[in-house]
Order: sequence, then structure tokens, then C-alpha cells
Amino acid sequence: MERKVPELLKRLAVLEEMLGQPDVLSDQKQYRALTQEHSYLSEIQNAWQKLQKAKKEYEEAKQLLKDESDFDFCEVLREEVALNQTLIDETELEIKNLLVPPDPNDHKNTILELRAGTGGDEAALFVGDCVRMYKMFADKMGWKWEQLSCTDAEVGGYKEYIMVLTGPNIYRYLKHEGGTHRVQRVPATESQGRVHTSAITIAVLLEPDEDSVVVINEKELRVDTYRSSGAGGQHVNTTDSAVRLTHIPTGIVAECQDERSQHKNREKAMRVLKAKIADAERQKKMKEIASDRAIQVGSGDRSERIRTYNFPQNRVTDHRINLTRYNLDLFMSGDVKDFSDALIAWNYEELLR
Repeated sequence: MERKVPELLKRLAVLEEMLGQPDVLSDQKQYRALTQEHSYLSEIQNAWQKLQKAKKEYEEAKQLLKDESDFDFCEVLREEVALNQTLIDETELEIKNLLVPPDPNDHKNTILELRAGTGGDEAALFVGDCVRMYKMFADKMGWKWEQLSCTDAEVGGYKEYIMVLTGPNIYRYLKHEGGTHRVQRVPATESQGRVHTSAITIAVLLEPDEDSVVVINEKELRVDTYRSSGAGGQHVNTTDSAVRLTHIPTGIVAECQDERSQHKNREKAMRVLKAKIADAERQKKMKEIASDRAIQVGSGDRSERIRTYNFPQNRVTDHRINLTRYNLDLFMSGDVKDFSDALIAWNYEELLR
């Protein structure tokens, strides 16, 4: 780390000079790639400066502690030493995760598809909770989100919710969210106070960009239109504006009923369909490369239980890395980054192995 970071930061000055050149500004593809690299290196620089400051203050406080005889002031200095030691440990971990080699897909638009599984109404309510959680996580990370499709549940929450998120390192932080998420809590309708277990599934899909075009032959597409359905009110249409697209060769289906316009619903459904087809191709290639499941991390396999949310104990556990925290309330308010950082590091170690 001590040698690698200064070497990387030399590149930052070069990038700043390149980004000011007219020929780079006129080439949008090159400009986008350079700005993404600049953003990544700036993040490393900020963390590195924070680490150096914490180390300096740690050493100064330790030195003062050696020469100080006043008891009360010694207590203050000991507290400062402990706080800076914690900050040093946390920042070193942050830098370590930042030094994991970037993936070409890190910054690509990412589609999250959340579906209620076992547990009926409680599962639908938990989909709603998780949608809120990911939106709050996006706000904390400076990302943007857009709803592509949703099916409301009568009790609240959603039977299904699909959204696309955009921003720096979006896929890097979200790609390990795919799988079965189990929730344990007492439903509002439970008079005996018994804990119920239900589950939702999440799929993480890359939205194809201009570098990975998915071509769909219209002749291989079945288009069905129908009336929107939902919990009532403004979500229900009196016209056949909802659209369901079926890709006949693969059997992959995508649908949307959120917009009043059939054209807009078709457009959103097509975005989801292309992402699903691209993901199916990607998983097929991964299986061809290696049959070892450990190598296929991040594939979005929804058959595997990855995380448990236990509300009575305020506990969240990720089963892949055996990480447990007793701050579920904060986690559900969007404080997901600690888990994401740990999963990024685990993923890299698995790939190296």
C-alpha cells in the first residue's frame, strides 16, 4: 500500500492535464473513460490524505501523552489516541478495498429486480422495505435511481419492483446483492407475538450500453398488451396500456404497467428484457469458463440464501462471509457500505484463490 498508492496518485496529475485537452473533450467515449478513472483515483487520494492525517494526529497524541502529568488531560489524550487508531484501521481497510483492481463493469447502469417469495403479505412488505433501503443507499452514495416497473401488493409493499441505478462504482457495490434475502420478524397482524420467516429474491442485472449491444429480432418477440392491475387508485388503467414482452428463443419475459402510455411501457419493458438476455449470456459464459461455484461469485444466483435480517435481535447476517452486525435499523436506513466493502474484498480473495 505504501508504495502502490503514491504511484497511482502520479497518474492523477496526468489525467487532470489530459482532461483539459480539446481532442479529449471532443471524444466522448475517451472523455467518459478518463473521467471515471479520475473519479476512482480521486477517491483513493481522499482516503490516503485522511489516513496520513490520522497517523500524524495519532503520533502527536502519543508523544504528548509521554510528557504529560495532568491526569485529566492524559485521559483526553488516551481517548484521542484510541479514536485515531480506529480511524487508521477503518481507512486502511477502505484503501485496501479501493485497490482491488477495477472491473470494466464497475460504473455500468445496474438493474435491481426484487420479488416477493415465501411468506405472502410479509414478503411483499419486505420488498417495499428493501426498495426503500436501496434508494437510501443510493442517496448516500450519490447515485440516481429510476423505477422501471412495479406490481403493488394489496397490503402494501410490492409483489415485484424493478429499478435501474446509475452512478460511480454502482455495479461494484451492488453486484453481490443478488440472491435470496430472508427476513425474520413479528408481522403487524400477529397477535401472539410469534416471529415469522419469509423471503424475497433479488436479481442484479447490468443494463447493456453502446459497447454491449443486445440485438433483438422483432420476429422473435411476442408482444402482449393488457390492462394495468394493482392495489387500486391511480395505478389502474381503463385502457390496454400494460405491455408484456416474451423473447421466444429464450423464453425470457419482461413487462411494465407503470406508465399510462403503451409506448413508454414497451420502452421500459425492452430495457429490462435486454438486461435479462445479456445476463443469461454472461452466466452461460461463466459456467463455460469454470464449473467451480466459488469462481462464479457475483453471478446473481437467486437460489442461494445470502443474507438474514432478524428484526427482534436488530441483527443482519451475510452468510457468504459470516459477517454479523447488530445494527439492522441503520442497515435498513441505507448504511449498506460496510457490508459491500467486505463483500468486494471477499470476492477479490475468492478470485485470487
